[in-house]
Amino acid sequence: MTPFAILSLIVIYFGILFLISHFVSRKDSGNDAFFKANKNSKWYLVAFGMIGTALSGVTFISVPGEVGSPNGEQFKYFQFVLGNAIGFVIIAKVLLPLYYRMNLTSIYGYIEHRLGVYSYKTAATIFLISRTIGSAFRLYLVVIVLQRFVFDFYGIPFAVTVLISLALIFAYTYRGGLKTIIITDTLQTFFLVSSVFLTIFFICRSLNLNVFEAFEAVKNSNYSKVFFFEDFVSSKFHFVKQILGGIFVTIAMVGLDQDLMQKNLSCKNIGEAQKNMFTFTVIFVGINLFFLSVGALLYIYAAKNGIEVPTDLVTGKPRTDLLFPEIAFNHLTLIPSVIFLLGLTAATFATTDSALTALTTSFCVDFLGMDKTENLNKPNVVRNRHLVHIAFSFLMFLVIIFFNAINDSSVVGMIFRVASYTYGPLLGLYCFGLFVKSKTVKDKFVPFICLLSPAVTYFISENSKTIFGGYVFDNELIIVNGLITFIGLLLISKDATSETRF
Repeated sequence: MTPFAILSLIVIYFGILFLISHFVSRKDSGNDAFFKANKNSKWYLVAFGMIGTALSGVTFISVPGEVGSPNGEQFKYFQFVLGNAIGFVIIAKVLLPLYYRMNLTSIYGYIEHRLGVYSYKTAATIFLISRTIGSAFRLYLVVIVLQRFVFDFYGIPFAVTVLISLALIFAYTYRGGLKTIIITDTLQTFFLVSSVFLTIFFICRSLNLNVFEAFEAVKNSNYSKVFFFEDFVSSKFHFVKQILGGIFVTIAMVGLDQDLMQKNLSCKNIGEAQKNMFTFTVIFVGINLFFLSVGALLYIYAAKNGIEVPTDLVTGKPRTDLLFPEIAFNHLTLIPSVIFLLGLTAATFATTDSALTALTTSFCVDFLGMDKTENLNKPNVVRNRHLVHIAFSFLMFLVIIFFNAINDSSVVGMIFRVASYTYGPLLGLYCFGLFVKSKTVKDKFVPFICLLSPAVTYFISENSKTIFGGYVFDNELIIVNGLITFIGLLLISKDATSETRF
């Protein structure tokens, strides 16, 4: 597949998104449509569209790549996915009823009501920082793929590639916001899901395998081990660690994250929002299983055809996340290449456009108070929202350029890891608010607790082998982070008045 063909496909793809945006937002581009989609979203569209948001471009290329990782990961990621599923059910039964009962636009409004203004601003700031870094990191990794296989051919600098990508996202989201995202995410998820199934089909055809033979090939390969029960102390892959990590990472990074919850809050009522979450959970588990199967088939295909795992152009080390694009672009026929590109593009931009909309919503509601009655009819309120949207687009551009300037995967990975640590304090804040009804906190001290907790958690993680007799943390570290925050909040707590017991 030539760079010109890839570029042409991207242009057509965004042309479709612009048309959707135009027709969706031409009648209503006000703040209610941008923030809440007028509370009129169809639950089945939200459920299907959320798949594209939850599965980023990094997931699209990294999960299949990790199946054949030298670390022996195989299908261990599916343990984490099962934990995710349990977390989604908890969100649907515990958090969504709370958000709907309070009629929230920003989910951090609960923290303001329960703990105070400083706690509220802290929670919103945590989201803004974490989502900006996380989304920029995901877009950065995928832009590298596009740069390597397309834009380097035309001599286009990396910074220009990033700027074009973000400008395109801004152009189709700045007017309709969530109302547009609900529709475009549905289309993008369709491309994503189709690409997974069709990739399996074309690889199976290249290997001369039918569906049942492919299943047996994956099952009997060296890549299909799902459950790991060996060495609980020193192994990151252990079943219990992965399940617990999946549950609490999901609660913190989905249920306490404005991005994905904003879509749920656009449904008409709590019943439809819960139907959305349950349907989404089933699709999410299934599609991840197919992603892992794609990974096994890619490695089987690579072994049969003598294809090496691509190496990093700077470090020379193997990059398993580049195996999928390497095979799709350089070893399969045109149609599979087109399908892969559509899937990668859909996964990437469905995540980033949703994140930009959520960041804009959070800042406008949590810091500018645009949802408050006294501000609804102020002049230039929509114009100010547009300026915030531009500002976050530019901020994400700067963060991606910073990642690229570092040009050190270990440092960039550490930054992303630190961003994920910040969701631990959100977990602690909400647990305190929900389960310690008899107390509230000394509000002004909360920001310090939320700064200290990730730092202590990082220290524990780096020294866990010494402190805990060889124990190695994985995703379950977020439980420690939340627990430290919870204990800190207890230490600065006081008896609650009747008004703060919610």
